Amino acid sequence: MAEVVLFHHAQGLTPGVEAFAAELRRAGHTVHVPDLYEGHTFETLEEGIGYASRTGFGTVMERGIAAAQSLGDDVVYVGFSLGVMPAQRLAQTRPGAKGALLVDACMPVSEFAEAWPAGVPVQVHGMDGDPFFADEGDLDAARELTTATDRAELFLYPGKSHLFVDSSLPSYDRAAAELLTGRAIEFLNGLR
Repeated sequence: MAEVVLFHHAQGLTPGVEAFAAELRRAGHTVHVPDLYEGHTFETLEEGIGYASRTGFGTVMERGIAAAQSLGDDVVYVGFSLGVMPAQRLAQTRPGAKGALLVDACMPVSEFAEAWPAGVPVQVHGMDGDPFFADEGDLDAARELTTATDRAELFLYPGKSHLFVDSSLPSYDRAAAELLTGRAIEFLNGLR
């Protein structure tokens, strides 16, 4: 079974993020879900981004980095949107990273290192019409990553929703979320 740290999106540690973590646990994996917002959740993406901006995106990322410090080396890092920042940074820079799942976002690899670490598998998931993912450079970064890295996969889902996996939000897309969850569990199972 894999040990996973799951970083929430800009609306905070919502019931939908917890539900996704529960699905991974049901599949036999150990999942840690740190609260980078210290108990705050937000009704809208804009409110959540505003909170992260006021708090400082760097501070939010550092909270994620600190949350992972107590874990062992063989960890899979999972991030949803804003949570991709600490997940990707840890996967690229922390020795012993076992893998990464990046959902709704992808940063250029050069943001954290010269290249993606050899032997660390990664999956990137996003909707092909999501304006945040498809139009703001994340899809381009994901394509660059998957082209330059042997153990990288990009999965695109039809639709325009951001945060489509979070069952507690209006943006939830059941069919896409179920497909992603199945792929994520298969990915984690393959890391044993």
